[in-house]
Amino acid sequence: MKISQKHTIVKQLTTELQQAKCFYVLDAEGLTVSQVNYLRKLCFEKNIVYKVVKNTLIKKALANLNMHEKYAEFVHHVLKNFSGIMLVQSIDAMPAKIIQQFRKENNTEKPLLKGASIDHDVFIGDEQLNILSKLKTKEELVADLITLLKNPVQNVLGALHGSQNDLMAILKTLSEK
Repeated sequence: MKISQKHTIVKQLTTELQQAKCFYVLDAEGLTVSQVNYLRKLCFEKNIVYKVVKNTLIKKALANLNMHEKYAEFVHHVLKNFSGIMLVQSIDAMPAKIIQQFRKENNTEKPLLKGASIDHDVFIGDEQLNILSKLKTKEELVADLITLLKNPVQNVLGALHGSQNDLMAILKTLSEK
């Protein structure tokens, strides 16, 4: 690959990383071409980009983000051997669920999660996959919060409404005497 091609790839990957809300780096080494194509299809269906990129190019793109402290451990521990990268435009559990679905359907332990960055927080290692698969979207968190806040308010209003009826009955009884 020519140097000019590498510069183009790094520039494009830098832009994609800037626009992505999160990204996952996978080890898909050993998967067949048809398995990788199926993984790409699963990703495409959920608006996730999956591509294979050389580690040195990923490192350069991450360096262009000017977040050396955030990604230092990530670069040191994750970007080794074969790497594929999933670029995601939303923060949710979908990438982790796709990996789990792929593993289940293909009866394999691959692809391995080498690391992920979600809203610039770093997760390293395949053992993080279960945690990431339970990640809720912002909308789900807001809905949960509204539900938590709504229930006590409804209980108080119900009690006040019931007390109001009791008070009215007592006042009516007293007025009749």
